[in-house]
Amino acid sequence: MLGILVVLIFSWLLLWLFSKKHLTVLGVVPNKRRLKEFSIGLILMGLFCAINLLGQSYFKEISYVRNHDYRFWEALNGVWWTFKAALFEELIFRGAILYILIKKVGINWACIFSATAFGIYHWFSYQMFGRGIIPMTYVFLLTGAGGWMFAYAFARTKSLYAPLGLHFGWIVVSIVFLSAGPLGNSLFVTQGNAIELGSWEQLIFFLWQTVIIPGVITWYLIKRYKFSSN
Repeated sequence: MLGILVVLIFSWLLLWLFSKKHLTVLGVVPNKRRLKEFSIGLILMGLFCAINLLGQSYFKEISYVRNHDYRFWEALNGVWWTFKAALFEELIFRGAILYILIKKVGINWACIFSATAFGIYHWFSYQMFGRGIIPMTYVFLLTGAGGWMFAYAFARTKSLYAPLGLHFGWIVVSIVFLSAGPLGNSLFVTQGNAIELGSWEQLIFFLWQTVIIPGVITWYLIKRYKFSSN
């Protein structure tokens, strides 16, 4: 929580120095519409993530089974950990800096910059340096596509609730429910000897994460919200 507090203070300073605005311009005050946007994002991305991981498990010829050693309080701590992680990254990449960039260079360039920074950031968080150009490019495109989607959600809704819901929905399902993350075995774990995905299968799941999901969310945001720089 200390890191989140520091980011909030830094965000307020940036907003005041560059725009003479307060944190409220980031849409942090809850209301019915914003909570609905958070919930929709959470449900959609949770579903998309489940399709991704369960689909891969099918082609890998493995299955998920309940981990009975994973207790309620561990699950609760996992949910809280993933929420804090999503909030921290949203405040950095879809907060004050993105708000200022949208005012300066427009929505598209601002979102591209945010997506690029998000992709590069994951080279460090995933410790990708020294693993080769292909894995680094893969991680950059994968996380950069998510970064675009989250940034565009912020730009269209003028609130952090929608991108936070999208981000949290993905990582809480992958990490807390399906054990695909840094917290290790969680609610469900894989069973069986996994085989490698074929080239076409890898391409399908790569496109699912980098093109189809961001494309669907972007299309929905364009149809649902009209952008204004005010």
